[in-house]
Amino acid sequence: MRPALLAAALLFPANLAGATTDLDTAARAFLDGEIRGWMNDPVLVDAIAAQNARTADLSEDEILALDATWRAEVGAADHPTIDAVLSNDAAAFLDDVVAAAGGRITEIFVMDARGLNVAASDMTSDYWQGDEAKHSGTFGKGPGAVHVGEVEFDESSQRYQTQISATITDPDTGRAIGAVTVGVDAESML
Repeated sequence: MRPALLAAALLFPANLAGATTDLDTAARAFLDGEIRGWMNDPVLVDAIAAQNARTADLSEDEILALDATWRAEVGAADHPTIDAVLSNDAAAFLDDVVAAAGGRITEIFVMDARGLNVAASDMTSDYWQGDEAKHSGTFGKGPGAVHVGEVEFDESSQRYQTQISATITDPDTGRAIGAVTVGVDAESML
């Protein structure tokens, strides 16, 4: 779909229901064809499992403090909390996935069972995703759950994008261990 047509579908409520249905169908097809093949890679599963062991006993106050630290580091010269998420082996794996996608994938981040970032291809605005549908609508619902976000115009890329989120499971047990969110150029799906 051309950008002008996508914008028209988003601006006119009469077309919105059809555009939303088409987007959901296209997003789920993209998930099945482009994301599921790598989202349970051992480097991601191992990173999530290791972080789950570290964060399992955190209180809500401790999680909020970590999130506040992350937010304070955004735009700061020194950002050790953010660096730990952007420069680990799992983040390098995500960087490779984004690079191989040829512009169709704009960002990827992986969350643990608490909704805290484990690895990311790009900096997120916050550390804790546990209070957002990308985590509660996936990990919170268990294995196989998917959440497709609304199409939004991204100022930095000048493109319409959506986020596709899915539960990540331990391949040995089938249990939900975390979630992944993949930012996708909306035009590339339609």
